[in-house]
Amino acid sequence: MRRSLKARHLTMIAIGGSIGTGLFVASGATVSQAGPGGAIAAYALIGLMVYFLMTSLGELAAYMPVAGSFSTYGAKYVDEGFGFALGWNYWYNWAVTIAVELAAAQLVMHYWFPDVPGIYWSALFLGLMFLLNYISVKGFGEAEYWFALIKVVTVLVFIGVGLAMIFGILKGGAQQSFGNFTTGDAPFVGGFPAMLGVAMIAGFSFQGTELIGVAAGESENPRRNIPRAVKQVFWRILLFYVLAIFLIGVLIPYTDPSLLKNDVADIGVSPFTLVFQHAGLAFAAGLMNAVILTAVLSAGNSGMYASTRMLYNLATEGKAPKLFARLSRNGVPRNALYATTAVGALCFLTSLYGDKEVYLWLLNTSGMTGFIAWLGIAISHYRFRKGFVAQGHSLEDLPYKSKFFPLGPMFAFVLCMVIMLGQNYQAFLLDRIDWVGVVATYIGIPLFLAIWWGYRIKNKSRLVAYADMDFPHESDNDKR
Repeated sequence: MRRSLKARHLTMIAIGGSIGTGLFVASGATVSQAGPGGAIAAYALIGLMVYFLMTSLGELAAYMPVAGSFSTYGAKYVDEGFGFALGWNYWYNWAVTIAVELAAAQLVMHYWFPDVPGIYWSALFLGLMFLLNYISVKGFGEAEYWFALIKVVTVLVFIGVGLAMIFGILKGGAQQSFGNFTTGDAPFVGGFPAMLGVAMIAGFSFQGTELIGVAAGESENPRRNIPRAVKQVFWRILLFYVLAIFLIGVLIPYTDPSLLKNDVADIGVSPFTLVFQHAGLAFAAGLMNAVILTAVLSAGNSGMYASTRMLYNLATEGKAPKLFARLSRNGVPRNALYATTAVGALCFLTSLYGDKEVYLWLLNTSGMTGFIAWLGIAISHYRFRKGFVAQGHSLEDLPYKSKFFPLGPMFAFVLCMVIMLGQNYQAFLLDRIDWVGVVATYIGIPLFLAIWWGYRIKNKSRLVAYADMDFPHESDNDKR
């Protein structure tokens, strides 16, 4: 594979990975459900967890930059079966995400072209994502760079407009001051259950930041560029999410009925659109529609890249058919790309012609898998560091060292578990347990455990002892 991703590509992949429809659309629903204070607290807490996770992943990826990322780390430092299950679940997660984004792209394009059948747009965008990944890794990197740049500029403009409204420079905000933080039950609405629900939405919004670990295998000078990208995560989360949610809470009452909606089909309900319209910007809806389309294409493009690389890595390690390990002259695993594209297209067709229940189950399983991947990062880093020290290695030999060990991975592990297990806890509080809802929500967990333990039983894999862990030398990493 070619190390063609430059520092600017990695930086934008890291930034753009966590900015999507979760921020542009769903953030309004979080303020409505938990109030401005509850939403800010939830996003800050999840943001802190994600930052800890990225420092953990940064330490691993800078030391061992491989396309398989946490699947490889899980196999080397936890258990072969654990890494096997992480890899297949992550591949599945992003393959299904491609289908989700294709469906969302139809809704966005309907805003401009209501009479054109949506399937035409989905076919066009699937072809575009495929071509960007087919040509070379540099094609993916350049596309993601510009997609991410558009999203970043939009958030910065939103923050600038919001602050100008608060200080009375623009109309629509000065007369409100901070009254929306004291309206009704604000700033905290709905108590702990509401905050837990918002934490789940925030967690899904942040998913994608771990892409930097997958991209490490094809980046220039990962020992220098990975730490640089990771160090920017904290300020990115603080600026893009916490400050943006704060501005939404100040400028829009949590009782505004528009915020209750969480639908990419109605661009008018995006809190970004509402704030721009309050400031007197008439073109806000059209502008945000274009930005949300960018976010959708970015997520699909990243999903195709991540799942293709994960399938390739599984094949190189003998955990998937060998034909997926073949590379083109440009260093692109095209067989893995074909398979991923086919699965994404099939999942999308399921949503059109098949049983909608099947599609919803696929969606729920995919969402849970993102949290499982984060759990895998936390566990792998904890055991990596313990084994590294136990074998007598110096921490000074690490190109990047997480300052928050062991607090960081332990905090991330506990919070991930709480969010995963609490996703649908209300189903257990009813007079009759909603078993269909329970299974649809939690199916990802038993699926992951079944793949892990199936591998363990078949291949007799065991937990890797600290003394038996393999820590490659710097020269070995360079060869990768």
